Amino acid sequence: MYLQLNQLSVRYPGLARSAVSDVTFGLKAGDIGVLIGPSGCGKTTLLRAVAGLEPVSNGSVQLAGEEVSSAGFSKPPEQRRIGMVFQDYALFPHMDIGRNVAFGIMHMKDAERRERVREVLALVGLEGERRRMPHELSGGQQQRVALARALAPKPQLLLLDEPFSNLDVDLRERLAHEVRGILKAAGATALMVTHDQLEAFATGDVIGVMHEGQLHQWADAYTLYHRPATRFVADFIGHGVFAKAQVELHEEHGGLHKHVVTPVGELHDISPEVLESLPEGEVEVLLRADDIIHDDASPVQAKIIRKAFRGNEFLYTLQLKTGEQVMAHVPSHHDHKLGEWIGIRAEVDHVVTFGVS
Repeated sequence: MYLQLNQLSVRYPGLARSAVSDVTFGLKAGDIGVLIGPSGCGKTTLLRAVAGLEPVSNGSVQLAGEEVSSAGFSKPPEQRRIGMVFQDYALFPHMDIGRNVAFGIMHMKDAERRERVREVLALVGLEGERRRMPHELSGGQQQRVALARALAPKPQLLLLDEPFSNLDVDLRERLAHEVRGILKAAGATALMVTHDQLEAFATGDVIGVMHEGQLHQWADAYTLYHRPATRFVADFIGHGVFAKAQVELHEEHGGLHKHVVTPVGELHDISPEVLESLPEGEVEVLLRADDIIHDDASPVQAKIIRKAFRGNEFLYTLQLKTGEQVMAHVPSHHDHKLGEWIGIRAEVDHVVTFGVS
């Protein structure tokens, strides 16, 4: 792995628990990793430890095959060849865009420096803006300038700390896609911190979910969503609820077969391998909003108690006759009133269960 963290811990004096505890993951060269989690989960502290801005209390950080941090040792940040992009851009207001981008490559000869500035500004789509001042640019353009400045010295690793948090919500996901394209075109290896799932999904090749200083899972977005490793990941990623269910043994066709019965009916089309792995008895099954289908012909009825308009769909919160709640994505032309009863059924491709809490 190009970036490798091994049982990394960061502890601040006077605190009962470590800000980061026993974190291990690897990032391949050219890949983009994203750390996501609630405020205070340790993701920014972890990023700062990789940069050399926080001392490591245990474990190690290796970059391009070299150990750069361990307990009692830290290679200085300026010697790590790491670029950083911050949420406030940190552009110099008295310098034009060209000089901002050139700031970290003043050691180059004039012609080489001018060519490198031209290259990275072209990479971020701002080749014709080098004489403009930062205040003349939009927030999204300023963020791309900050990215160009960080890429100009050809860093071994690029770190991005909440790079889109100061931008309008509508701009964030679009710029996340753009930044991913820029990083891939540059062949950069990057590690980003965000609290926004859409940004993480739009940007990352691999995503780490953190909570209370611990890394719960390090995987691609599809795996996090459909095969969460812990209850926290299952709850944090996407919209869904945990519903009590029964895994029952029924005698059929001369043998015993497992059935999964939930408040919204029996789950069908479960692969034999997954069925075999499920423990018999009561479990909690994760029912995401896209697992619940609006079906007027279904015998299972639920009352709409909340709804949120999302443009192309509604997110309904539904209450069953048993009192349990589920959520469902419903096309926006199915505009039912609060308090109305509708038919629903479960269509679960990936069954995720946990022990009853």
